[in-house]
Amino acid sequence: MNVIIKQIKKGKPFFEKISRNIYLGAIRDGFLTAMPAILFSSIFIMIAAIPEVFGVTLPEAVSTWLWKVYGYSMGIVGLLVAATTARCLAGSMNRRLEDGKSINEVSVMLASIAGFFMLSVEQIDGGFASDFMGTKGLLASFVAAFLTVNVYKFCVKRDITIRMPKEVPGTISQMFRDVIPFSFAVFGAVLIDLLFRNVFQGSFANTAITALQPLFTAADGYLGIAIIWGAMALFWFVGVHGPSIVEPAIAAIIYANVETNLMLFQNGEQASKVLTVGMGNFVGTMGGTGATLVVPFLFMLFARSKQLKAVGKASFVPVIFAVNEPLLFAAPMILNPYFFIPFLLAPIVNVWIFKFFVDVLNMNSFMYVLPWATPAPIGLVLGTGVGVLAVVLALLLIVVDSIIYLPFIKAYDAVLIEEESKNAQLEETEGVEVTTIEEDSAAVVEAIDKLGDGKRVLVLCAGAGTSAMLANALEEGAKETGANLQAQAGAYGSHYDIMKNFDLIVLAPQVNSYLSDITKDAEKVGVKVVATKGAEYIKLTRDPKGAVDFVLGAI
Repeated sequence: MNVIIKQIKKGKPFFEKISRNIYLGAIRDGFLTAMPAILFSSIFIMIAAIPEVFGVTLPEAVSTWLWKVYGYSMGIVGLLVAATTARCLAGSMNRRLEDGKSINEVSVMLASIAGFFMLSVEQIDGGFASDFMGTKGLLASFVAAFLTVNVYKFCVKRDITIRMPKEVPGTISQMFRDVIPFSFAVFGAVLIDLLFRNVFQGSFANTAITALQPLFTAADGYLGIAIIWGAMALFWFVGVHGPSIVEPAIAAIIYANVETNLMLFQNGEQASKVLTVGMGNFVGTMGGTGATLVVPFLFMLFARSKQLKAVGKASFVPVIFAVNEPLLFAAPMILNPYFFIPFLLAPIVNVWIFKFFVDVLNMNSFMYVLPWATPAPIGLVLGTGVGVLAVVLALLLIVVDSIIYLPFIKAYDAVLIEEESKNAQLEETEGVEVTTIEEDSAAVVEAIDKLGDGKRVLVLCAGAGTSAMLANALEEGAKETGANLQAQAGAYGSHYDIMKNFDLIVLAPQVNSYLSDITKDAEKVGVKVVATKGAEYIKLTRDPKGAVDFVLGAI
């Protein structure tokens, strides 16, 4: 097993390089930016649909209004993502351009929207058809965004622009500078549209989704979903944040399938598309990557070692809300040979069981998008329309995951018990503790005195969940020590516009592979950056005073 893990670990630099790809990052950050609209629409559609499960029929006027809200938010998510993805990609490009050259991020959003319309939207009498303005048009969203930003980059690097006299105000000059790249970008989308309509007799969006349907169908099968969620767990096991690599590649289909399922359900048919964002959040990564929801409870109930019992008590609350880094790095589970098999096996078995319930038992698949931090059993039941089979499935997954993990937990626990016994004997014979932690109070006080007007710290992780743990610890530690220190949690990718407002940025283990990228950006605005490792980060979240000491030392 150790040999296998060592071989996999050799690929970590390559996996990290993929996770830092600016195009995958733009898709991820573009969805993150558009997520409020997606969640907002799902709330209204759940209000409209769930009462019908219990035989309650809403007045037609109320139902129509609720569906209108859904249609004008989720129904145009393709358009929104075209704009947000273009903006995020332009930001990444700008950080790589030489000084004095930059892409207008607002202009690329507008050009990308225009390009998206060219690639996906049909004209009808009196307006536009909305068929591909939602999730069905997401592939066109990405193409429009990537095309637009690269055209702008080409023009900016080569100064292909309209220059105005220096007496002309800056805002007006910028408007004219953007005319040529805007025109080229939209014209590029026009050419693609003409090509597809003449060759394939349809829009790019329609042709692309039709051509890729066999691939999407294969991905919706047992092998496809096993590869997707197995790969996600494998990447995280070697220390690379798996969702950052895998999710952007399947983003278009997992959101499109949710909308398809909802339409099927509304037409009286089964919501049968398995490959959805909900299956990922509440089944494949139940309690976080590796389907670890049951693990802290198994630690508390069955482990005899002090270490695992302590980890279980400290991590069960965040794991319930899908923040499992305290568990992964404190146990540890990452790169731990004892957990290699269950960490990969549990997600695969979970998605297979879910597919069995949908395909064989005719349970509805996910029709609604819920926040990823919703406790998995609740998200599973609500997201699939509140059915009896969903409740049964949630309970079954808990039992199955417990069966998968328990033998490996017992084996690892036995090793820890032996180690703890040896340490106890050593303490008795030598009269000293094996591990001591000394706190240099004088150094802390001296550092606090140097803070002056205070410092601001931004903690970043993948989804703002893990980072909140350290930010809260820093706030608590600041109160205890009297340090004039403020901390804020955030998600990597959403920090670009606000990083200049902070004195220090702390990277959680999920995103420490981005250290070199963010350091370049931070140096431009005079902000320091420090990355943390797994066990170190978890220790800081549990030691508020130590967290303050760590930050003061970095500042």
